[in-house]
Amino acid sequence: MRACLDACVLYPTVMRAVLIGAARRGLCTPVWSARILEEWRRAALRRGEDGVLVGGEIAMLRAEFPGAEVDPAPLQVVLPDPDDVHVLGAAVSGGCEVLVTANLQDFPTRILAAHGIVRRDPDGLAAEWLDEAPEEMGAVAAEVLAAARGLPGGPWTARSLMRKARLPRFGKALERLG
Repeated sequence: MRACLDACVLYPTVMRAVLIGAARRGLCTPVWSARILEEWRRAALRRGEDGVLVGGEIAMLRAEFPGAEVDPAPLQVVLPDPDDVHVLGAAVSGGCEVLVTANLQDFPTRILAAHGIVRRDPDGLAAEWLDEAPEEMGAVAAEVLAAARGLPGGPWTARSLMRKARLPRFGKALERLG
């Protein structure tokens, strides 16, 4: 499945780690545009993150997924937030079946359907992947949890970390798996 990742799912860090971890295991092929990556960078900087580290993370993703970056298709559509047309344009240009976003209200299903794209929230998608590929997504969760051990607010369980990362269904499903 080709999945366009909106900036709001690339930042915050834990959500990005879950989605990119799934991509590394072949559960999706990520797609983004330079503008989407720039929106992620600006969001991180607004929250006080180190610009050099954010730039390094973006460079590493570009190197790891060299075919992920596309130029958005020029579209004549009206979205609730006109600044999001480029995201749909990237999904169209990238041949995506799915647009992964936390801003569901900004992407009406009828407009996406006209382009053959389904809107998915990251939590529901991660929980679905866990049902379909429990070993792979269990490994993703274990890696993300291990990386979070040093973060403030711990000690973290998979469920508490995913809840904080706005992935509560995924966290609850992980807890059920044991």
